[in-house]
Amino acid sequence: MASKIPMITVPKEEAVFWMDKHGVWHNEHGRFEHPKMINYFNASIRKDGNGYHLYQLSDDFEEKVYFCHEDTALFVVDLTLGPAVELLLNNKTRMTLCPDDLYSCNDALYVRTPDHRIKFSDRALVKLSKSMEDKADDLFVNLGGTSYLIPDLTPGDDD
Repeated sequence: MASKIPMITVPKEEAVFWMDKHGVWHNEHGRFEHPKMINYFNASIRKDGNGYHLYQLSDDFEEKVYFCHEDTALFVVDLTLGPAVELLLNNKTRMTLCPDDLYSCNDALYVRTPDHRIKFSDRALVKLSKSMEDKADDLFVNLGGTSYLIPDLTPGDDD
């Protein structure tokens, strides 16, 4: 009979790291600088009923470390324009963009899924901006020959 490995859970109040509104990891010494550490943290992001956490599984334990984040924990870090727009998130998952799920708030662009609010990084926004246009104070994205309005929400409406 296989023995069950222990689950270690660290509440966000005890975590020694956090994510700022730009998706940058920090600890008491400042922002993370080491690319491998940043990639490891980003790839470990998960979400459950208690919120966003870093998840790791070893032979000896399973661990969830919940962390604070200023805006959202998931970011579009790259995208591929084509017949379908494919988004690459900071946690290394890929998804196809549904343009109707786009919205802006406080001069930032987001996509809403049933489970997440995902913010576009500056790099991804620059790539998508080639398909965006401003008409009569409204923002649109043109994908596959169709123009989609990007609604502008006020803070609190996007929760």
